[in-house]
Amino acid sequence: MEQLINMNDLKTAQPAITVYSQQSVESQASTPVASPVPSPVASPTAHNYEPLPPNIPQPQISLKQDHFKHLEHVAQPEVVRKFANPAPLGLCAFALTSFVSNAMNLYMANGTVTGINIGLALIYGGISQFLAGMWEMALGNTFGATTFCSFGAYWITFATLSEIDTTNPVVEKAIESCQAEVLMGIFMMAWFIFTTLMLLCTLKSSIAMFLIFFFLDLNYLLLAITHFHCGSSSGMVAALQKAGGVCGILAAITAWYNAFAGVFDQSNGFFTVPLGHFPWSPVHHVHQANKYKEV
Repeated sequence: MEQLINMNDLKTAQPAITVYSQQSVESQASTPVASPVPSPVASPTAHNYEPLPPNIPQPQISLKQDHFKHLEHVAQPEVVRKFANPAPLGLCAFALTSFVSNAMNLYMANGTVTGINIGLALIYGGISQFLAGMWEMALGNTFGATTFCSFGAYWITFATLSEIDTTNPVVEKAIESCQAEVLMGIFMMAWFIFTTLMLLCTLKSSIAMFLIFFFLDLNYLLLAITHFHCGSSSGMVAALQKAGGVCGILAAITAWYNAFAGVFDQSNGFFTVPLGHFPWSPVHHVHQANKYKEV
């Protein structure tokens, strides 16, 4: 072989091992070591808030709508507001005022009872029933809000008209008696039309609720006819007025019955008050389906 490996050369190629004494180690430990130069890039754990150099791109955070989709399924705390049922209050206010007012039509009461009827129509039949309609509106019941507010306003208007007719003699002199009766007949006929519309809305409700508007509708119709026949014989007018009073009292009784059914519920009564339902009513179909399941 042209090249020969000398064993001495291999020995000299091995790294030299330096042996330090304890004194030299202590001298090196006492020598201050220069702190390393900080990196221009801040560490995630370091509290360095200096801006990054221009040659390093700034981190960009993009918030898209997809990042918040999971928040839609997070259960949010629900605010529970428990309202009492305002329907019995409105029905009782309507029933009591209608009973007293139609008892006057039935028995031809005197002026003293008329004054009592005005106060009752203004406070209980008017304001209380109107407030019940406002609470029905807060509960989302459009039918209850419309009927209670409307009939509450009717009793307030009725009390106002009765007060004007009894306390202002100038009006009585300016308008003849028959003309005033005709105007009152138009007023009653307008409420007959409104009550007929509300009657149609009760066809899917209970029979007891339907009977309220049925008797009330007849009451407005008969009283309107009574006021229109101001020039007819007194016997016919009295008969129509009494017939209207009977229908009004029946409407008041059925309203009290519906109010009792609303108050005499599971928390106050021992049984459910039957209201009756039409064969085409959705509630009737539910009852029939439950009977079939029990069988």
